[in-house]
Amino acid sequence: MTNVQDMLETYPGDLGTIDRDALAECIQACFDCSQACSACADACLAEDMAAELRVCIRTNLDCADLCAVTGRILSRQTGNNLVMIRAALEACRTACRACGDECAQHADMHEHCRICAQACRRCEQACQTLLSSLGR
Repeated sequence: MTNVQDMLETYPGDLGTIDRDALAECIQACFDCSQACSACADACLAEDMAAELRVCIRTNLDCADLCAVTGRILSRQTGNNLVMIRAALEACRTACRACGDECAQHADMHEHCRICAQACRRCEQACQTLLSSLGR
């Protein structure tokens, strides 16, 4: 069991009908992706061709920030606001798609971009899964 799952299990209030497994997976994917994107941006800066990776670096940093914020929003269950949760998930999913696409362009040349693209794809899917479970 992860810390995310432990914290959800020990939450003293009612989590309602939200799919706890999808929620836990999404929170973890968001934080994992944030870390991967931050590390990828840093690795891009260390490359000899850093100037050519400017768009990748910017996309990494934007995605890292959105993933971290989404993970924090999803971690808070008191006064659960589905409108805000949906907005965060949609923004995160969009950022992960863009970052995954950008990093995939460099994946053959830079292993850190390949790893980051994979983390982005996992997070994008986790956001989609949780969004789908929320219904409308």
